[in-house]
Amino acid sequence: MKRMNWQVLLGMCLLVLSALFYFLHYLIFRDPHHIFVYLIGDVAFVFIEVLLVTLIIHSVLEQREKKARLEKLNMVIGVFYSEVGTKLLEILSKWDPQIESIQKELVIEGKSPARKFGRICRYLKKHDYSIESEKPDWDIVKAFLMTKKDFLLRLLENQNLLEHESFTDVLWAVFHLAEELEARKSLQGLPDADHKHLSGDVKRVYGQLALQWLKYMEHLKSSYPHLFSLSLRTNPFDRSATPIVQDSA
Repeated sequence: MKRMNWQVLLGMCLLVLSALFYFLHYLIFRDPHHIFVYLIGDVAFVFIEVLLVTLIIHSVLEQREKKARLEKLNMVIGVFYSEVGTKLLEILSKWDPQIESIQKELVIEGKSPARKFGRICRYLKKHDYSIESEKPDWDIVKAFLMTKKDFLLRLLENQNLLEHESFTDVLWAVFHLAEELEARKSLQGLPDADHKHLSGDVKRVYGQLALQWLKYMEHLKSSYPHLFSLSLRTNPFDRSATPIVQDSA
């Protein structure tokens, strides 16, 4: 005989207790009509109760819980950009052959933060993110990412980040680039195939980092205006901005 779990046992106990109390009611008042009137009314209300609890209250609580989780995830994303993302964007944007052509559009003096950010969004969302094949100094990226590898590993171990698919993709792209660079003892005089492969990895990292940075900035703009203003002043695409992270390479 299969062992019943506690939920089934509890349900049976509650049904037995309910039947006993109905029987007690009958013994005292001898009025089965009254019992069935209230029994049918109670059963009819069960469907409304299921509607309220399951579809409405549960949905509201679920949305609040999801919002709280996303708030915590955005805190993690903020730490990532403070430690890794902003500095990496600064490095990679220097290898971008088209960055100078849109530089003036990414740095707008005299505009409100909201208008300035809207302009940055329009240009970065349609940007190509290709890098110059001759320009990359792989040793700079490798040295920087090696100092952050333990930090990236700790982030990847965070199961809650799986709920933020786009940010998880960014982490995996950055970590993959770090592994590719670490696997090569020397980054000087690389074969064309290796150079092309690394350039493709960098383009993927660069594009995903930039677009995720925009999403994070949108969150700051709506929830933390003071942090949003600071992040704009440290815009990694602005050569005149003061970087948050000092160059450790």
